[in-house]
Amino acid sequence: MSFIWPALLWSLVIIPLLILLYLRMQKRRGQYAVRYGSLGLIQQASGRGVGPRRHIPALLFLIGLTILFVALARPQMVMGLPKVEGIVILAFDVSGSMSADDFEPTRLEAAKSVAKDFVARQPSTVQVGVVAFSESGFSVQLPSNDQAAILASIDRLQPQRGTSLASGIIVSLNTIATMTGQDQILSADSQPAAPAPKAAANNSAVIVLLTDGENNSNPDPLAAAQFAADRGVRIHTIAIGSVEGVNLKVNGFTVHTKVDEAALQKIAGVTDGLYFNAKTEKDLRQIYESIEPRLVVKQEKSEVTAVFAGLSTLILLVGGMLSLLWFSHIP
Repeated sequence: MSFIWPALLWSLVIIPLLILLYLRMQKRRGQYAVRYGSLGLIQQASGRGVGPRRHIPALLFLIGLTILFVALARPQMVMGLPKVEGIVILAFDVSGSMSADDFEPTRLEAAKSVAKDFVARQPSTVQVGVVAFSESGFSVQLPSNDQAAILASIDRLQPQRGTSLASGIIVSLNTIATMTGQDQILSADSQPAAPAPKAAANNSAVIVLLTDGENNSNPDPLAAAQFAADRGVRIHTIAIGSVEGVNLKVNGFTVHTKVDEAALQKIAGVTDGLYFNAKTEKDLRQIYESIEPRLVVKQEKSEVTAVFAGLSTLILLVGGMLSLLWFSHIP
């Protein structure tokens, strides 16, 4: 236990003085009993008729004051407090096919709209970062609880070219590593350094991978997913679009794009994450509602002044009630 105002613990020196005062009062009461014994008031003055019970209210009074004086110093204790806390990386596929209009107004705009609702619901203890990926990946917003900055970074996302799921995963992991002090990953083909999964796991770090198409660029996304698994980071994959696919015109060419469910399911499975297929914006909104940071128990100092003050008040009230009930006066 520690104290915010430890100097006020000096108030406890009053307790020994009160004990000496009480003992002196008891001695004087005994002298009165002897002096007026001839008048038949010995039992009343000395309190022999109630025995040790006469000391209980005074004892409670002293205990209550002791706790109250400790409360004045504002005590703190290390307690395990349940909190919703973590790092969430929203990794957006910004390939050209995200401009398809089978979602209103487009796949990317629908994903951005629902993502902003998700960000707005997060408590300040959850840090949200934004990553965009097409043929390569880049961090748009480092994890933060500044919702205005996060929403602005989401608004800036625009469709680009191809799709490299591994790039999105690696950049997301490097963004988390920046916040947790882990080593950066150079590429999915590099050999993993000694992982530190507990650092990320303790922060409940997760990656939400939003994509609408097949992976068409190296490196292997499963190798990148294994890096995430080694670091204790879950990847939730959200397929935006249909398995059957749709035709999309890009630069005068007609391109058929469809969701590769098997690949996204494997990525999620490697990291103990979840796979979702959002066929409509309503489905996408419901999916976001099911992806919440984990509830963690974090050891931290918490002020317990109210507990001490409440306990002292209760003890003083009990002592006063017993004194009034037994002796018709307050100690």
